[in-house]
Order: sequence, then C-alpha cells, then structure tokens
Amino acid sequence: MARRRVAILISGRGSNMTALIEAAKAKDYPAEIVLVMSNIAGAGGLAKAGDAGIETATVESKPFGKDREAFERKLNETLIAHNIELVCLAGFLRLLTPWFVRQWEGRMLNIHPALLPSYKGLHTHERALADGVKIHGATVHFVVPEMDSGPIIMQGAVAVRDDDTPDTLATRVLGVEHCIYPNSLRLVASGRTRLENGVCKSDASGSPDDALISPEVI
Repeated sequence: MARRRVAILISGRGSNMTALIEAAKAKDYPAEIVLVMSNIAGAGGLAKAGDAGIETATVESKPFGKDREAFERKLNETLIAHNIELVCLAGFLRLLTPWFVRQWEGRMLNIHPALLPSYKGLHTHERALADGVKIHGATVHFVVPEMDSGPIIMQGAVAVRDDDTPDTLATRVLGVEHCIYPNSLRLVASGRTRLENGVCKSDASGSPDDALISPEVI
C-alpha cells in the first residue's frame, strides 16, 4: 500500500513534529511526512524539518488580519498543491474555521495535553493539579469545528505525583504525546480506524488487564 502523504502544521518548535518525523523514517510506517508548514515565519520547527530533508512552507497569518478564512484558503491551496492526504496539527496556534475543518474532515489530527473531554483549552496541567486529579495525560483526536472535541483516536496517561508542578507534569505528559501521536497516525494512515456515530473505533486494543491506578498502595 502506498504511504499516505502527510503535512504537519506548526507555529513553534514542533516537538511533536519531530516525533512524527522520526517515526516516519521506519520502512514499514504507512505515512510519509512530505511538508511542514507554519503560520509564523522563522518558527523553530521549520529549520528542524529542513534538516530532516522535508520541504517547508510558510503562510503567515498576520497579514490576513481577522480574515481567518482567507488565510485558510491560502493554507488549503498549498496543501492541495502538495497532494496532501492527511494533516497533523502540532502546536499550530490558530483556531480553525468550520470551512477549513470541513475540507479535512476525518483527515486532520490534533494532539491535546489532557485526557479529553476533561481540560479542553489552555493551561491543562495547572488546572489538573488544582483539581487534584490522580491521573492525567494526552489525547489524539480528529479535528472538528468545536475546539478539542473531535472523535478520540488514542489516549495515554501518567500518574500525578503529590510534588508535581505544572512543568514536571508537562514533561511526563510530553513523553506520552511523543508515543501516542506517531501511533495514532500509524492507525489512521493504515486504514485501521473508522468513525461510527462520531466515535473513532479501531482494530487495535489495549490489554484487557491494562490498569493505571494512582496513588498505588504498597
């Protein structure tokens, strides 16, 4: 089966972008990262992508002002010109309009640093700590017009420690992100996911006895 052509959209350093690029180097990986595009000129991830031999592009959002759709039409033109089949958002700091999301329905993935549907939006680690949750994590989902609300493809969790700060928790969650994003793209690109009534199903499954309990009493 031909590898699916993937574009990654970034606004910054692109740490999840790097994880996807590394995973796609494997010969059996079903997706190929062919384009990294940023809405901010000079974003750190562009140089990293270039060093990895991947084509980069910049479509600056600033000149379009409040005309979000005009910016997105330019973005979309670039994606179509590169024959992109799947889009991965990796720290792309733009709220996308329903128009753009519709163009890529079921073909655009995002990663969020929380166990959705909990903690949509920003400052997820601070909010989780303030609530005293014992398990936290990250979610890869398909993008829908409503923010952080699309069908969930994969989740990964970490135990929250009593001495955690937002930074220490973020570091452990980032490790989970770098694992579940490449694996989610693997599932989607290989055709192993399907959407049923707004829920993502796949032929992959965790072990039936998988359990993360926190805190654990020894």
